[in-house]
Amino acid sequence: MENRSPAELSTPLSTKIVSSRIVKALGESLGIHTVGQLLNHFPRTYLSTGELTPLAELPLDEEVTIVARVQSSNSRRMRARKGMLLDVVITDDDDGRLGTMHLTFFNGYSAERQLVPGTRAIFSGKTGSYRGRLTLTNPRFSLLGEGDELSEHHLRPKAVYPASDAISSETIGLCVGEMLDALVHSQLNDPIPLSILRRDRLMNITQAYEAIHRPHEVEDAYRAQHRFRYQEALVLQTALARRHAEIRAEEATARPPRTGGLLDQFDAALPFPLTDGQKSVGEELTADLAAAHPMNRLLQGEVGSGKTLVALRAMLQVIDAGGQAALLAPTEVLAAQHYQSITRTLGPLAEGGMLGGAVDGTQVVLLTGSMTTSQRRQALLAAASGDAGIVIGTHALLSENVQFFDLGLVVVDEQHRFGVEQRDALRAKAAASPHMLVMTATPIPRTVAMTVFGDLDVSTLTELPAGRAPIATHVVGLSENPRWIGRVWARAREEIDAGRQVYVVCPKIGASQMEPDSADALELYEGTPSNRQELTSVTELFDSLGEVGDLDGISMGVLHGRLDPVEKAATMSGFNDGRINLLVSTTVIEVGVDVPNATLMVIMDADRFGISQLHQLRGRIGRGGHAGTCLLVTQLEPEHPSRERLEAVASTTDGFELSQKDLELRREGDILGASQSGGRSALRFLKVIQHAGVIEKARQDAQALVEGDPELANHPELLEALDLYLNAEKEAFLERG
Repeated sequence: MENRSPAELSTPLSTKIVSSRIVKALGESLGIHTVGQLLNHFPRTYLSTGELTPLAELPLDEEVTIVARVQSSNSRRMRARKGMLLDVVITDDDDGRLGTMHLTFFNGYSAERQLVPGTRAIFSGKTGSYRGRLTLTNPRFSLLGEGDELSEHHLRPKAVYPASDAISSETIGLCVGEMLDALVHSQLNDPIPLSILRRDRLMNITQAYEAIHRPHEVEDAYRAQHRFRYQEALVLQTALARRHAEIRAEEATARPPRTGGLLDQFDAALPFPLTDGQKSVGEELTADLAAAHPMNRLLQGEVGSGKTLVALRAMLQVIDAGGQAALLAPTEVLAAQHYQSITRTLGPLAEGGMLGGAVDGTQVVLLTGSMTTSQRRQALLAAASGDAGIVIGTHALLSENVQFFDLGLVVVDEQHRFGVEQRDALRAKAAASPHMLVMTATPIPRTVAMTVFGDLDVSTLTELPAGRAPIATHVVGLSENPRWIGRVWARAREEIDAGRQVYVVCPKIGASQMEPDSADALELYEGTPSNRQELTSVTELFDSLGEVGDLDGISMGVLHGRLDPVEKAATMSGFNDGRINLLVSTTVIEVGVDVPNATLMVIMDADRFGISQLHQLRGRIGRGGHAGTCLLVTQLEPEHPSRERLEAVASTTDGFELSQKDLELRREGDILGASQSGGRSALRFLKVIQHAGVIEKARQDAQALVEGDPELANHPELLEALDLYLNAEKEAFLERG
């Protein structure tokens, strides 16, 4: 083959270096089309050969490496199961006098083709014993030519690549080798600045590709992995730092506080003091809103930490400055809850222009898809005229015919439920870039915040307001004692008789539903049994509870994502008002639902939910000053790995501690949102759980680079890497900010 050096990593694979048949196989089966994609198809592991050992001196039950010739090869069908067994006899002497050894391959079709009698090869594996003789089972091997002298090359670690039916690991290794040989006299553009390479004593990119694909020792590969790990972190953090800088460079209408305005009147009427955390975060928001560039802030906090109150105070500051605020909620139930809660909290301040309303009050309107035409027309007019200072809605706010008089602040509740296109559609309704506040009740560990929400400023509420009662959580294992389910319903009756209310949460809607209610965003874990147990459904459980003696005379209701919106609203209203004592629901009640009188939550098949979701659900109780109890009902045996999640939730109510445990139990791809696009993590070597130090260092370096060179004019290699490495998969989670 001609040794022609490809110009850049983005160059298409050349058929002058790799055959056209292999180029086609790489593209069709592995999505590899360019030089960079081939070189970035990193080995998944390495085979170390170790020292050579003569057959006569082989120890038992140890890793060995031998050079031998195939004496015979025979295959036969297995009797007990499908497949074949290949028995290969090897010798390290041509006439077999020094010793022979048996190798066994299960379904060794490739070995059968390659290990024909007379073939020389290096074999590596762990010795075993069968019928008194030493054996190797499924050993690794590498063929040697007849005239080949055993060299240092044969004893190096051998890269093993992710492969496919169309192309083997060995073929991929040969292709990578050809490419590396073609790059011998090339110096690839290195995205890591030279000053950082020298400071941290990192390999340059050409050296790193050689070391990771053709290491002399395994330690060389580890050093190369470390270099690429930092590169991934630097590229990601640079992209986030540039976005943050671009947002701060945009123009926004400053919304400074006004003395004596709605915010001051609201604060004066509050029946309780703000927590220190609410005051501190409030000061951050006040300063952000008063600036002439858009706020872009993530507000995270425990369930019940008072995020909505903090957001409401920010909305009032914007209204005082002549603007409007939009609150975007993921479900109609949550939007209606926000509307009721905010209008109730504001009182006369939300009745501007109405009899009995405050003189300088505003209006709060709700806009959802299920509203009648006249209700919708009235809400649209209030938003367009500016009469409504606060507009609360679902995706209906994003439709083209929704106009605002002067949109100054967008508050997005539970950001993970919205795509970037939906968020930007709302931002586009403002004359100037509106200020943006994203709220989440899912605690986010610092490394994830740096990686996933790195282009947002982060504020955290950790205190619970006075009056929030403790919540006791218990695992109810029905596999240990099936009769405990009776005690669960007796406990529900006790709460109701005491004047309280009860939630019962199920993982699916009806008996015919194979999977949980997708509309309710059920968060399932990898490895959770899907067909091994019969899941509890809302409709079946509701019917069966009517036969439970302890619940005679109890008023019960049903709530799930497929109910008619009018029926759904009526049910929630009944539960809010206390007319419904026990609500059987899917996870539509997960966020935002606020019924202070609810004190008991029973979660059926709790093993089907993730840690963060269980924590969110549990946050719906204990909100009215009365102690709460959460019962996690499971049919799984105590030894099942999913029980570990339940025990973790039962052990603490600290959301940040649980979020760290959540990370440890999840796959990396889930953390970064890749599970929606095939389950693969968007990162190769960087693990947000394990490499907090690397991420922090890269974040500091990226911020310094962007601050000194916003356009990266002096770092064209890093700018090129942003385009080369930030593919659609990585953009998917970057855009979550």
